[in-house]
Amino acid sequence: MSFWKSIQRTLAALALATTATLAVAQAAPGAPGEVRQSLDDAWFTGPMLAPNATTLPRGHFLIEPYLYDVIAQGFYDRDGKRHNAPRSDGFGSLTYILYGLANKFTVGMIPVAGYTEMSNGPSSAGIGMGDLTLQGQYRLKLFHEGSRIPTMSVAVQETLPTGKYDRLGNRPSDGFGGGAYTTTVAFYSQTYFWMPNGRVLRMRFNVVPAFSSSVNVHDVSVYGTSTGFRGHATPGASIFLNAAWEYSLTRRWVLALDAVCRHQGNTAVSGYNVLDPNRSALQLNSGASDAFQLAPAIEYNWKRNIGVLLGTRLIPAGRNTPATITPAIAINYVH
Repeated sequence: MSFWKSIQRTLAALALATTATLAVAQAAPGAPGEVRQSLDDAWFTGPMLAPNATTLPRGHFLIEPYLYDVIAQGFYDRDGKRHNAPRSDGFGSLTYILYGLANKFTVGMIPVAGYTEMSNGPSSAGIGMGDLTLQGQYRLKLFHEGSRIPTMSVAVQETLPTGKYDRLGNRPSDGFGGGAYTTTVAFYSQTYFWMPNGRVLRMRFNVVPAFSSSVNVHDVSVYGTSTGFRGHATPGASIFLNAAWEYSLTRRWVLALDAVCRHQGNTAVSGYNVLDPNRSALQLNSGASDAFQLAPAIEYNWKRNIGVLLGTRLIPAGRNTPATITPAIAINYVH
C-alpha cells in the first residue's frame, strides 16, 4: 500500500470517527432534567499519545513522566514477506517538562532513557540516555464553550543527538539515539463536545511532520552497519497523524483512545568497510514504513492538577514495522 493511500484511508477512518462523534454529540439531549456536565467538573490527564494544544499559563509548569515497555516481535519487509523476529523488551522512560514562559507560549524539554532486553543476543550494558528534544509551543486560538473553533497551536521541536547510536561493538542494544538533528513543526488542535447524556467528550487532532539531518556513522550502529563501516546515513522524513478522544465518566475517571497513522520515509546508508581490501562501496536502504496504532487508556485524577494514566499502545506488524505492544503508565502534574 502506498504512503498516500495509507494516509487517505487513515484520514477517511478518522473523518468517519469524527463525524460519528459530532453526530452523537449533536443528537437530541438526554432525559428531561439531566444536567449538562460543566468543563470545570471534567478533569483530564490527557491521552497516551496526543500532546495538548493548550499552552500553560505564564509561570506555571507541567511534569509528566512515562514508564513503558516496548514489546516487539515480527514485521513485514518491502516485498510483503513476514519475518518472525526474536522478542525484545525496550524498557523506557520519557518525561515532558514544560514551562509557561508567557500565557500563549510554552517551552520545555523531553529527556528519554532506556534499557533493551534481547531474547537472542546481548542486552544493553546498562540504562542509556536517548536523544533530547527541546520545544516551543505558541497558542493561536483558545476554545470557548459555544464556539465551534477549537484550541489551536503550533509547536517547533528540535531533537538533539545526545543518545549513543554508533560504535556499539557487540551490543547493538546499546543504541538509544539516532545521531541526527531532527526538526518537527507540528499543528495541534483540541475541542470539546457534549454527549446526549450530558457528559463531556474532549477531542484532539494533531499533524506532526519531521525532517532529519544526515549523520556520520562508524562501525556497528542503529542503522544496521557492521564493524569497520565508515559512511553516513540520511534518515527519511516522517509524518504523524493523531486523533484522540477522552470521555469523562465522572469528574475523576476518564476513558481515552488514540488512533494514529505514521509514515517513515526510506533511510539511506552509504559508505565502505575499512576491513574490505577493495573498499567496495556499500549501500543500505531501510525502505519506507507505515504504522497504524491504537492506544486505549484509562485516566484517574486525584485533583484537577494531578492524575495518572494507564494505557497500552498496539501496533500490528506492517511494512518494515515490527508488531509491538507497549504498556505504559504516566503521572501528570501541573503547578
